Amino acid sequence: MDEQDLKDIATGLGAEARALEGKTLLLTGSGGFLGRWFVRAVDHLNAAVLAKPCRLLALDTVEAAKDIREGVKRPGDITFIHHDLSVGFDFKDHVDFAVHMAGIASPAYYRAKPLETLDVSFLGTRQVLDLAKRDGARMLCFSSSEIYGDPDPKFVPTPETYRGYVSSMGPRSCYDEGKRVCETLCYIYANYFQVAAVVVRPFNVYGPEMKEKDYRVLPNFASAIKADRPLLMYGNGKQTRTYCYATDGLVGFFRALLKGRGGEAYNIGNTNPEISINDLVAVIEKVLGRTVKKEFAKYPDHYPPDEPSRRCPDLTKAKTELGYAPRTPLEEGLRRYLAWTDRHYTGAS
Repeated sequence: MDEQDLKDIATGLGAEARALEGKTLLLTGSGGFLGRWFVRAVDHLNAAVLAKPCRLLALDTVEAAKDIREGVKRPGDITFIHHDLSVGFDFKDHVDFAVHMAGIASPAYYRAKPLETLDVSFLGTRQVLDLAKRDGARMLCFSSSEIYGDPDPKFVPTPETYRGYVSSMGPRSCYDEGKRVCETLCYIYANYFQVAAVVVRPFNVYGPEMKEKDYRVLPNFASAIKADRPLLMYGNGKQTRTYCYATDGLVGFFRALLKGRGGEAYNIGNTNPEISINDLVAVIEKVLGRTVKKEFAKYPDHYPPDEPSRRCPDLTKAKTELGYAPRTPLEEGLRRYLAWTDRHYTGAS
C-alpha cells in the first residue's frame, strides 16, 4: 500500500475516525492481509488525523512482518503481541475496541489445517467476546461471504437476510461452518450479555499486501503475470465475483466497528461489476495495455470443490446504516494492485 491508499481511507472515514482518539484497540490477525492494512491505517490516523493517538495492540500467531514494523510512523503507539488464540488468553489491558480477524481464509490453507481453522473461529472468537464483555468494548468480528454458499440466483445480489446453504460435512466446512458459528457467538453475546458485537461479511477484498502464495485468483494471476506464465482459469471461467479494493473495504470495516448495531451482520464489498473470471482477465489486459497468456485448467488438488458460481453483495444495509459506499473502480484498483505486485512478487511457481 502507498500513502495515497492510507489517505483514501482517512478521507472515507472523515470526522468519524475521531471516535478512536485516546482509545485502545485490540487487533487479532494483525499479520494477515487485512490485518496489515488495519495496522497501517491506524498508524496513519495517529500521525495525520487524531489529536490523541489510538493505542493499537496487534496480536498474531507470528510476529508481524518486519516491513510493517519498519513502515509505521508512530511505533510507540503500537504493541505487537505474539499469541495463539486457540489457547488460553489472560489479557490484562483494558480495551475500548476489538477487531477479530484472526483466521485462515485461503481455501488452499484451510483445507490443509481444518482443525486450526475451526479452533480460531470458535475458541478465538469466544475469547475476544469475553474480553469485550469484561471491558464494555465494541467488537468487530470478521465472518465471510462464504457463509451464503452458492446462492439461489433469486438472491443475487445477496442480502444479509439470506440464510445461506453450506455443507456441514465437506472440504469447505471447516471454514464455512466456523464463520457461521462465530456469527452465532456474536449474536448470543449481543443479545444475552449486551456486548456491541458487530459482524462483517467481506466480499472478495483485494489489494497490496496479499501474499503471492495466497492461492486465490488475483494473487495467482499477478504471480503468473510477473513470470510471464499463462493465467490459469479453473473450470469454465464463467463463475462471477465482484471485487472490492482494500481501501474501500477498510472504510467499511471501520464504519461497522464504530457505527454498526450489535448482533447484526453487514456485507462489505462492491456491487459492480459482477464479472466472470474470463472477463476479469480482459480487464487485466486493459489495465496492463497488452495481452497475457491464458489457459483453462482443472482445479488443483489443494483447492476444495463446490466453488460458488456467483458472489455479489446487496449493500443496502451497509449504505443505509453505516453510510458505506465503495469508491474505487475495478480498473483503478487493479492498476494499483498490479503495480504493487510487480514490485513485490517474484513470479516463482
